[in-house]
Amino acid sequence: MFALLNTQRALATIAVFVLTLLITIALGRLLKRRAGVPLGIFFQLFALTLSCYAAAWVYGLDLHWRHHLGAILILLSTTIVIAFINRYIWTAHFERRGIPVPKLLRDLVATIIFLIALMLVLSVGYHAETQLRGLLAGSGVLAIILGFAAQNLLSSVIAGLSLQIQRPYKVGDWLKVGDTYGEVMEIRWGATRLRTNDAITLHIPNNEMVKQTIVNLSYPNRSHYMRLFIGAEYGAPPNRVKEALLRATIQAPGVEKQPPPQVFVSEYGESANIYQIKFTMATHSGYFETRDAIYTNAWYIFRRRKITIPFPIRTLEINRRQASTPQQEHQQTKTILEGEPLFHCLSSEQLDQLLDGSRRVHFGRGERIIEQGAEGASMFVLLQGAAAVSISQNGAMVAIGSLRVGDCFGEMSLLTGEPRTATVRAEDDCEVIEIAKPAMAAVLREAPEVVTRLSELLATRKMATEGLLKDAHGDLAAEKKEREYRATFLRRVRSVFEL
Repeated sequence: MFALLNTQRALATIAVFVLTLLITIALGRLLKRRAGVPLGIFFQLFALTLSCYAAAWVYGLDLHWRHHLGAILILLSTTIVIAFINRYIWTAHFERRGIPVPKLLRDLVATIIFLIALMLVLSVGYHAETQLRGLLAGSGVLAIILGFAAQNLLSSVIAGLSLQIQRPYKVGDWLKVGDTYGEVMEIRWGATRLRTNDAITLHIPNNEMVKQTIVNLSYPNRSHYMRLFIGAEYGAPPNRVKEALLRATIQAPGVEKQPPPQVFVSEYGESANIYQIKFTMATHSGYFETRDAIYTNAWYIFRRRKITIPFPIRTLEINRRQASTPQQEHQQTKTILEGEPLFHCLSSEQLDQLLDGSRRVHFGRGERIIEQGAEGASMFVLLQGAAAVSISQNGAMVAIGSLRVGDCFGEMSLLTGEPRTATVRAEDDCEVIEIAKPAMAAVLREAPEVVTRLSELLATRKMATEGLLKDAHGDLAAEKKEREYRATFLRRVRSVFEL
């Protein structure tokens, strides 16, 4: 009889185990397929533990062992709760509304749920276990020690969670953190990784990030203002200096045209007026190149306009370089002009007179010496360097030629008063001699016959440009056209110089 009862109890235990396992797994598959709740291997362990607990209860297993199975069952049940939270809170509620949920927040909530379950099991299920209480007491001391050791790490993780929720910046943004500029490359739990303009990688703990003022240069849009400071002599009129600095800034690559740059008088320094340049950039990655271009352009423009960047008043400059004398420079320039066909009609004395009324100026690489469509009352002869000639067609600049030492340009605007017909940009650092209208007018008034010869030369150049030069046998139409151009240019030159 006793053996029969044991056999029946064993069969019932097996039946309860199998039935519980099948029902639990079936419910799990139903939740996964119909509700989309992600259940993994921990749910299978939960189903196995639940089946063992039900079988132990039917079999009448010792209460002590069932107690341990129940504790394991409660801990595994937290995975089901976490799966429901992921499905119905993070995914269904937040992400469907376009609100991204950081992985850090998901993991933190899951950890808190598991710790709550663990504390319930330990405090309720094992409160009478003296040995366990001793273990918990020792664990508490260990937890305190580890808490102090991991204080910075924990504060960085909490700060990272705050940054993920508030999202003051994202990957790809340029930040100013303290005095450091960097592009956000990665946002981790404990640290944010930045890369500077010099390709140096910085790992800044998040608890340090939240303590500092973070300037996001890429929010609300990527355009942001930058500022530079340049000093100029007190004797230079501020409006004249500001106009020069504005021109230097606009020509620099990387400076946005809209909104336009601005220049302000910032302060009166010990030895100079300090000017502040405010300009916009679309990305901070090219800041050093843009700053270099602005400073370089400003030096050349100041040099041409005779604006001095003063030395500190406590500095003594001793310059011992062997420089060319004015007479040597005059003779070198005169030799270059004598090789240009435009000046063949001038005598040596007339060239000397023309040079005495002209000036040598410098242009930096990339600067525009003349610009298409601008008014011009001077011409130029290239003394050093090289320049490119281009014209604007359909909104694009088209290269049409290049200039070398000895080439002249801008003469048509000087002699006829027409606007500049092309843009000339310095390809290298260039030195040119600028022949202004008063200097040319003084020569033409003393030698009226030069006007006729210049008109003939201009007509010949015009014909060559239009491809209308007559051939060796003569072309009546071309000859007539040339006579018309001579008369037109003669009239314009006399009108411009009031001869």
